[in-house]
Parts: sequence; C-alpha cells; structure tokens
Amino acid sequence: MLMLTVPKEEYLMIGKDIKITFLGGNNNQLRLMIDAPKEVNIARGRAIQKRAVKRRNATLKKAQEESGVEASVEKAQKAQEA
Repeated sequence: MLMLTVPKEEYLMIGKDIKITFLGGNNNQLRLMIDAPKEVNIARGRAIQKRAVKRRNATLKKAQEESGVEASVEKAQKAQEA
C-alpha cells in the first residue's frame, strides 16, 4: 500500500498507460482525474459493493422462489389477515 500527501495537480503514473491526477478536494472528498486505456476497468468501491448486494439479493430471491418459501409466507400472511 502506498500513502501519499500530494499538492494539487500532482500526478502519479501506474505503468506507462495510467495517469492519476489529483485535482484537489475539501473535507472528506478528493477529486481525481484518471487517464487510462479503454480496456482498463475502473470502478468505484461503492459501485462494486452495490452490485454485489444486488447479486446476492437476486440469488436469495431466486432460491426462495424455487423452494416455495415465498409462496408459503404469502399464504401465512393472508391467513393472519382473515
């Protein structure tokens, strides 16, 4: 892991193709500009986490539907309402 303190508009090179420029920031936010080839996948940690949660929820829902748990829960709820 590399931890740096850099002035505004300072940049880092990763290999020969990826340039990360620090544009500044305030409080808890930092502005970056990333210049990389199109074939390099760049994703924010928050976006990766959201996708993982969506996939997990979809998998759970599918498993419930296949096992009939959801139908049983709906029947129980209707019986309580009556």
